[in-house]
Amino acid sequence: MESTIVNGAWKGHLGRGLAPRELQFLLSVAQGMTAKEIAKAFGIAPGTVVKRLSNAMFKLGVHRQGAMIAEAMRRQIITPLCLLLAGLIAMHTATDGEMARRDRRPTERRFAELRLMRRAEPVGLIG
Repeated sequence: MESTIVNGAWKGHLGRGLAPRELQFLLSVAQGMTAKEIAKAFGIAPGTVVKRLSNAMFKLGVHRQGAMIAEAMRRQIITPLCLLLAGLIAMHTATDGEMARRDRRPTERRFAELRLMRRAEPVGLIG
């Protein structure tokens, strides 16, 4: 049976290449926390967090934290808890393209109406 760690809106899977502490810190980074914030939350030195994240990046073969999160998701080491909801929203958006177009039309009309009004104003002042 595989163990998991849940941190906020993210779920991490142990036994897929990262140490438990590396996985905890990776999940915290995925939530948008900085090394200092993670260190404060865990009661450790910021340097320890930086070292653990550096180890995780090395194990995943990346050099940036954003790439670390993306690679961990690709390898299914971490997954967002709202993945099903995100999938449903993406499917709805893809199948209902006309709805997205309708959202842009009122803005375009409003600008067109403003242009017409501005052109009509000088004529009204002359006459």
